Order: sequence, then C-alpha cells, then structure tokens
Amino acid sequence: MSRYFTQDHEWIDVDGETGIVGISDYAQGALGDIVFVDVPEEGRALSKGDEAATVESVKAASDVYAPVSGTVVEGNPALADEPALVNSDPEGEGWFFKITLSDPSELDALMNESAYADFVAKL
Repeated sequence: MSRYFTQDHEWIDVDGETGIVGISDYAQGALGDIVFVDVPEEGRALSKGDEAATVESVKAASDVYAPVSGTVVEGNPALADEPALVNSDPEGEGWFFKITLSDPSELDALMNESAYADFVAKL
C-alpha cells in the first residue's frame, strides 16, 4: 500500500484501484479537538479537489478535499459516534472515506511521506 499527501493535508492510502482518505496528524493538531465529522455518501462521484467532507473542531470548521477523482465506496461510520477518532488516530482509524480511483495518474501530483514531512517542516 502506498501513502500520498496533498498540500491541504489530506492523505490517501492506495491499494490497487482503491484509496482510503483522511487528514494528516499535522492537520488534526492545527484544528484542535474534533467535535463533528460529515463524510460523503456511498456512490458520490468526486473530482480531484472537490469538497468531500467537513470536519468541525472547537476552533473552526474545515473542508476535506478529494485528493483524487473517483467514486466514494464508503464513509467511515465510526466518525458519526466518535469524531474524536480523528484526533486520536488521524492516519489510521480516523479515516474519512474510501474511494475507487477513476484516474490513478492523478497520484503523480501528490507528495510521498518524506516530501510531505519536508513540506510541513517549512510551515
């Protein structure tokens, strides 16, 4: 499985034609305590850069963008009851949605883990 990051602090783990999307540890730290998450519905078609989900914290509400184009396979049902999973495990159990990639070549424009670490270090 390969992990990629966007400059908007989303990550996507890709296995074949399927990706799992969430926000980075850096992003959840900047947001503070997460109190609500709205994930996209199964079957929703997304284009790269579309607003896919919403996350609300005690500080602010933010959009989560689709790192690639595709169709939502599943939203994370656990976040409805336990949005704090995004804080406790942002790059694991706190994932937002799964997507079937319609154009895997879009991954070429994303950062790998070391490039993302360098990007965050400059912020």
